[in-house]
Amino acid sequence: MTKKIDPSLIPPSPNLSFEIAFWQANIRKIAGIDEAGRGALAGPVAAAAVILPPDPKVKQKLSGVDDSKRMSPAQRERWRICIQAEALAWGVGFSSPAEIDTYGIVPATRFAAQRALDKLHLSPDHLLLDYLQLPNNATPQTWLVKGDARSLSIAAASVLAKTVRDEHLRELDKKYPGYGLASHKGYGTKAHFTAIAELGPSPIHRMTFAPMRLMLERSSVENTRGKAI
Repeated sequence: MTKKIDPSLIPPSPNLSFEIAFWQANIRKIAGIDEAGRGALAGPVAAAAVILPPDPKVKQKLSGVDDSKRMSPAQRERWRICIQAEALAWGVGFSSPAEIDTYGIVPATRFAAQRALDKLHLSPDHLLLDYLQLPNNATPQTWLVKGDARSLSIAAASVLAKTVRDEHLRELDKKYPGYGLASHKGYGTKAHFTAIAELGPSPIHRMTFAPMRLMLERSSVENTRGKAI
């Protein structure tokens, strides 16, 4: 499965073309799934699952929902409320930094996605995912390249995953002050790297990620050179 897609296949905003095709085949409960925080250096990875009502009019009701990366924080928060109100079912799941370090980011993202699905009070008939695959889930699946830019269900999931994870990082900022988690949400900004260098890593940092490993290796070398013999 290629990660590339012809740009002409990406609509101006996510639509219901995939969902409608399933609805017309009497496959009604379509769960869109997307993740947030996959590339961060700290905090969990989050995933959300959203089942929209099988009604094309939902596109009008969620007209401002887009790939969460193309929305401002204020827009995401506003549309988060609308998505939760319009969805037939929705759920958000996390996978911890310890799980990420133990199993790797892809398996951990799958854990989060399955946990989001487990929180749904409806069983989906089909899954639409933004490239991710869930090999241990027997529900039929479609994996879309740039799915959050093409499918409204996936875009809605991307908004919930992002906003719920951001909220969680703001809480973690209170527990682990000094790193600026509320600002950068655990991503590798210059301010975040500076804080790690000054404070050292916290229990919620992903120690197996290359930037963290390299920082610790450099720090270890510098400390060794500075020891008296």
